[in-house]
Amino acid sequence: MDSAVSDATAVDTAVDTPAAAPAEAVPAAAIPVQPGPVGGTGDAGPGKPDPAGEPDPEDGAQDWQLDHSRAPIATKIVVAGGFGVGKTTFVRAVSEITPLQTEALMTRASEETDDLTATPDKLTTTVAMDFGRITLDNDLVLYVFGTPGQQRFWFMWDDLVRGAIGAIVLADTRRLTDCFPALDYFESCGLPYVVAVNHFEGTERFEPEDVREALTITADVPVVIMDARKRYSVVETLLAMVEHALSTTPE
Repeated sequence: MDSAVSDATAVDTAVDTPAAAPAEAVPAAAIPVQPGPVGGTGDAGPGKPDPAGEPDPEDGAQDWQLDHSRAPIATKIVVAGGFGVGKTTFVRAVSEITPLQTEALMTRASEETDDLTATPDKLTTTVAMDFGRITLDNDLVLYVFGTPGQQRFWFMWDDLVRGAIGAIVLADTRRLTDCFPALDYFESCGLPYVVAVNHFEGTERFEPEDVREALTITADVPVVIMDARKRYSVVETLLAMVEHALSTTPE
């Protein structure tokens, strides 16, 4: 009796649960493929960058951006000098990014310490630093830091020059004595520097050797005449600084 019940149950089960039909092969071309992110598993394959995210030379990509085995060489240069000599203008003219500026309105409290005789239209002053960046040659990137010029901000110089390969001392021939503190500072710390005479309109133009003699600096220190408002002039000054730094400390 029990055997008959078991056989009947087995038959019912076989009738109610039909055998699964064999799966048909699906052509690979019919399977949709979603493009994946960089490093994902999209069309580029597992762990490979998506070609759509790669730099394109036609879009202005640099050589070091196309070669993943290379990295840009980042260097730091400091721009120093007296009050109102053009340091902020220098950084603004050459920076390929929006420069960081810490300009503050001048107040009557600074009238006795900040001489505006040569720059009567100056309304603001740098109270911390200026910062900009420029790519000079494929994989050479310069980070340019402008120092504040007034004596009350000199305590910041030690931090700003740390790690710099050299400095540019801006000078105004109407008040050359304003750049002496910067010259003394870089001489004392042994940092290579160049002197860049920012030629203002309406002022007498002097030859580099005349400026060198007036400042009593050695013959190995480059002296250039430039215009801080013009990008090409600022770039030439930066190139002179890099060349001087390499010749002084080639390692």
